[in-house]
Order: sequence, then structure tokens, then C-alpha cells
Amino acid sequence: MAASTAAGKQRIPKVAKVKNKAPAEVQITAEQLLREAKERELELLPPPPQQKITDEEELNDYKLRKRKTFEDNIRKNRTVISNWIKYAQWEESLKEIQRARSIYERALDVDYRNITLWLKYAEMEMKNRQVNHARNIWDRAITTLPRVNQFWYKYTYMEEMLGNVAGARQVFERWMEWQPEEQAWHSYINFELRYKEVDRARTIYERFVLVHPDVKNWIKYARFEEKHGYFAHARKVYERAVEFFGDEHMDERLYVAFAKFEENQKEFERVRVIYKYALDRISKQEAQELFKNYTIFEKKFGDRRGIEDIIVSKRRFQYEEEVKANPHNYDAWFDYLRLVESDAEAETVREVYERAIANVPPIQEKRHWKRYIYLWVNYALYEELEAKDPERTRQVYQASLELIPHKKVLWKSYIDFEIEQEETERTRNLYRRLLQRTQHVKVWISFAQFELSSGKEGSLPKCRQIYEEANKTMRNCEEKEERLMLLESWRSFEDEFGTTSDKERVDKLMPEKVKKRRKVQADDGSDAGWEEYYDYIFPEDAANQPNLKLLAMAKLWKKQQQEKEAAEQDPDKDIDESES
Repeated sequence: MAASTAAGKQRIPKVAKVKNKAPAEVQITAEQLLREAKERELELLPPPPQQKITDEEELNDYKLRKRKTFEDNIRKNRTVISNWIKYAQWEESLKEIQRARSIYERALDVDYRNITLWLKYAEMEMKNRQVNHARNIWDRAITTLPRVNQFWYKYTYMEEMLGNVAGARQVFERWMEWQPEEQAWHSYINFELRYKEVDRARTIYERFVLVHPDVKNWIKYARFEEKHGYFAHARKVYERAVEFFGDEHMDERLYVAFAKFEENQKEFERVRVIYKYALDRISKQEAQELFKNYTIFEKKFGDRRGIEDIIVSKRRFQYEEEVKANPHNYDAWFDYLRLVESDAEAETVREVYERAIANVPPIQEKRHWKRYIYLWVNYALYEELEAKDPERTRQVYQASLELIPHKKVLWKSYIDFEIEQEETERTRNLYRRLLQRTQHVKVWISFAQFELSSGKEGSLPKCRQIYEEANKTMRNCEEKEERLMLLESWRSFEDEFGTTSDKERVDKLMPEKVKKRRKVQADDGSDAGWEEYYDYIFPEDAANQPNLKLLAMAKLWKKQQQEKEAAEQDPDKDIDESES
């Protein structure tokens, strides 16, 4: 037992002790290890010796072994399409076309979405001049994968190379039904142009710009017409494009191209109209190229007036941007309107006015309406003084009175307008309508003065009637100063045109000025003493109020008592006065 133990101990290897644990001077990296392993792997075996086939038996044996190798590779991984293609190409090299077809068909069963597989299959058929087979493959390919443009391109190219123009056109038509990308449409158009079929190309363009309605495609269509000398057609295309995109999707590229087309046709007035139309509607940021081309055009073909138009257009740009940023910036609208009034036609001015007045103040506060009202006033003045259109002026005033809550600026302007037009009955009706809304003393006085100044028969009685009506209406008015103002105006009228009895009648209506006292309170609600003020007591009010009658009688009695006391104190004075 001891001997065996000793022998076991002797068999245990001794572990070498590392004396120097410092890193080696030359380090071996993982990259170096991998590179060396790859180099050893590249030690290729010598190629097999070439074999010369001398008879059919050896050939069949070679084919059998080769096919077995291909089939084994396919069995190992059926989804590696490259193995199928190599197999089919090998059979093709042996002129075994039927076997190659079989291999391609088997491969398509595995992955019919593989584009390369379809292309190699069809190319084999075309290379071997099997046209009908190639057509069959292309038909199957475009039916299975209609969005693969390569199939369509190669199919149409094959038919065109075979001289089958009608067949190629038919394939193109099938392709266009899928509404492919833009280049496909251009290929179809170029195909027709190669055979001088301009009308067919035009028909394709008509469909193309509807499927791909981009500005550049409309421009290509118009340039196609221009290139072939159909200038009227080209102009029509541009006009249709402008209508198609409308004001909501305007693009400066379209208008630049349209203007350059008209410039080439020497239609300079048309060019100006196009530029002005676009500049009026496209924002400044999106029309830099448009403005630049317009400036160049005017410098080449324009005069001083044309340059001024450019300046005006630039200013209109600025105002358009301001009112778009803040539609309720009425000062910007005023500046804009002054600009168009000085240069533009009446319809353009009216359009800007309509846009301006459409921006009604958002809240019912006077400070917001103050500037807005003058838009309506200026609009009416423009129609009256510049456009010389009384009926439109009247319509503007009527529309403004229906809309604006604070109307007194406007009523006066409307009334003055009708007076200038010598429309007496219309003016009278306006005063009546205004008095239904407000009983202000100035309206009554103005109404009376209008009747006086009308110069027609019966003007004095009508004026007096207005004063009488106003006095009755204003009896319940709390503002006694306004009532006094009315009577003073009435008395001035009677002083000039009335009889003595008429004057006395108004004098009897004049109020008595009375000094009164009333308590005054401070801001904190405490008493702040008394203050004196003047009040007006109208005879009509005193007659209808018993307290006022009693007060008047008391004042009369007090006055009589004072006179009696004075007579008793100085009897000689009474005798002298009686003698005198």
C-alpha cells in the first residue's frame, strides 16, 4: 500500500513555476491569430486533372455525375436560388433547353418572387430565339409581379426589337393601367415619338398629368406641344394647369414657364398679365424666382411704367404678407387700399375692400371698431367720388349699417351722401330710421336743419314740426342740458323765421335755472360735505307735478310778503311810486 502510494506520487507532473510575470515584448493580437488561421486555410489542393471525353458513354457518365452534384446542392438548401440558376445555365450550355426550363420552373415553385430568376429565365428564351416562350414568361412575370418595372421595360423592349410595334404598345397600355412611376410614362411617350405618333403621345400626356399632377409634368406637357410647333395647344395646356392648381396650390415654377413661353412668342402684354396675376396671389417668400424673372423681363422689354409696376407689385407683396399675418391690422389694410386705389382698376380695388371689411373685429368693444368703421366709410367714398357709382355707394352704406353696432360715423356719412344726391325723401327716411335707434338731440337738430335747408315749399312748417316732435319726445330725457339745447336751437329758428306768437310760445317752454345742494360722498363711501349745482325746471314738468306747483305758490307768497313788509317800513316810497 505504501509502495503504491509512493508510485502514485511519482507520476504527478510537476507544475512549472513562472519566474517572470511581466508582459512579453512582442504581443500577439487576436487579429494576427485570425489572419494566420486564414492563411493556412488558403493552402488549396491541386485542381483535378482535366478529363477528355472520347465517347458518348463517358459523356453520359459526366452528365450524370454533374447533375447528381447539382441536385445534391439543391437538396441541401432549396432556397439558395443561385444554385438553381447555375444548374439551369449548365443545362443551357449543353443545349438541353427543355431541361433548363424544367429547372427554372422548379425554382419558381420555390420562390416566385425572385426577380433575378424571372429575368434569367426570359433571357435564356430570348437568347435561343424562343420568342413565344419568352412572351409567355414575361406575361407570367408582369401578372405575378406587376410592380416590378424591369419586367415591363424588358418586355416592351423585346417587342420593339422584334418590330412588333402594336404588341409593344399593347404592353405599354397594360402597364399604364397600373399607374406606374413617372419614368414609365415618359418611356411610353418616347416610344410613340420614335414612330412619329405625336397625337398618341399627346393622349398619353393627357392621362399622365392626371395620374401624376405635378407642376413639372404640366410644364413638360406644354413644352412638348411647343417643341412640335403646336403653340396654341401649349398655351391651352398652361391655362389648364393654372386652372387645375387654382389659387390654393399656386407654384411659381408654372407661371415662370408660362411667362417665358409667351415671351418666346413675343406676346409681351400676356407676359405682364401672367406675372402680375401670379404676384398678386403668391406669397412673397414663395415667389422670389417669379419676381426676379419679372424684373429681368421689364428691364429687357419694358418702359418706365413697367418698372413702376414692379415697384407697386413689390409693395403689394409686403402688404399681402402683413394682412395675412394679422387680418385685423386695419392700418395695413388702409395702406394697401391707398396703393391699389392709386394704381389698380376698380374691380381690383373693390376686391381688396371686400377682403378688408370681411375681417370684423372679434369682440364688441369701441376701440376695436373705431378703425374698422373707417374701412366702410372709405369704401363708400371711393364708390361715390372715384367710381362715380351712387347705387353701389348706397349699397355699401346699407350693408355697413346692418353690420356695425356703433353707427353714428356712418349715419352722418350716409345722410350727407343722400343730401348731395338731392334725394330728399331718402334722406328723410334715413333720419327716421336713425331716430328709431337713438333719440340724441343732435340728430333732432340736424333733422330740423335739413328740413329748413331743403328749400322746398313748406320747409318752415316741416322744420317747426320736427322741433315740436323732438320736444315731446325728449320730455322724458334725463339729460336736461340736451333738452335745453333743443329749445335754444328752436328759439334761434323762431327768432329768424317765426312770428311774435311763435317766439312767445318757445319762451314759455324755456326752463328755470335753479341752484340746488346735494350731498357728496368720498371714494370710501364717507360723507364729503355738500356741493351746489344747477338744475333746470321746465314749465311743462312743473305743471304736471303737484309738489312743484306748491313750491311755485310758496315762492310767490314769500315774494308778496317781502314786498308788503317793505311797503310798511317805507310808506313815503309807496306814495311817491303811486304818484309817479
